[in-house]
Amino acid sequence: MAAPRPDIVLIAGPTASGKTALAIHAAEALDGEIVNADSMQVYDGLNLITARPSVDELAAAPHHLFGVIDPGIRCSVGHWLSLAQDKITDITARGKVAIVVGGTGLYFKSLTQGLAPAPDIPDAIKAKSHALYEAQGIEGLRAEAEKYDRDAAARILGNDPQRLLRVIEIGWVTGQSLTQIQNNTAPVIARERWRGIVIEPDRAALYARIDARFRLMMTGGALEEVEAILARNLDPQLPAMKAVGVPQLRAYLAGDMTLEAAIADAQMESRRYAKRQYTWFRNQHGDWDRITSLDPGEARAQCEALIGDLRP
Repeated sequence: MAAPRPDIVLIAGPTASGKTALAIHAAEALDGEIVNADSMQVYDGLNLITARPSVDELAAAPHHLFGVIDPGIRCSVGHWLSLAQDKITDITARGKVAIVVGGTGLYFKSLTQGLAPAPDIPDAIKAKSHALYEAQGIEGLRAEAEKYDRDAAARILGNDPQRLLRVIEIGWVTGQSLTQIQNNTAPVIARERWRGIVIEPDRAALYARIDARFRLMMTGGALEEVEAILARNLDPQLPAMKAVGVPQLRAYLAGDMTLEAAIADAQMESRRYAKRQYTWFRNQHGDWDRITSLDPGEARAQCEALIGDLRP
């Protein structure tokens, strides 16, 4: 008996790599519906700065989980996974193909490898870990995290206190490493049901596109969008308030940075983010198929070669 046709297509890639256009092509080719897998595009009110699909793009195919979370709420990987699982189940139950698209590696990992059950962290433990951070900074957190989970600490690069705090807090509460807990997980979607594709274009060409795109965001109203979010006086530590471009334009609006400097800094941060995404997808999804072109026509042809056999 022939193996069942996969009914889920996963399209991952760095920012500005053309994921939206390819997801729409796949949805049209496969009678599919698109599910967002970008941790910033889940938030409402950040259409431009997070490069959410345009009105015309949203009309081209059914889209799900875009702009569904208020920016004043912290959307965890587990929250997204629950929403995505429900949407994928609904889409495939109706005989459609679920096209899951985005640039957040942890979202794809949680779908294909499972998500470790996260223990509740008492407020006293959170206060203790944050006191450690205030007293000893990022290096103090890293040293403490290495006591409980050297592997996880090594995966956390740069200045990322939230992830280090998580490793420490889990170690303090459970006596286990985060890596041990994660290893005791099961995939949310069975391997035979999905096909994975990574967009991995030439890096220099992508960086040029990133710079140009941010300029277009600015002419399209990104500054006004950020002003509207800032008017809510939300906690700057919320994930939505850390979306690339928001801190930089906030600094400009506060008079701490010129507009040109803010734009240049946002472009640089976006390039750095893309670099981290390249690294993640090569390390975590090295066996997925690749699309390498930034040219829309060539990228569609490469996509078609990878999904053509899935046509109904």
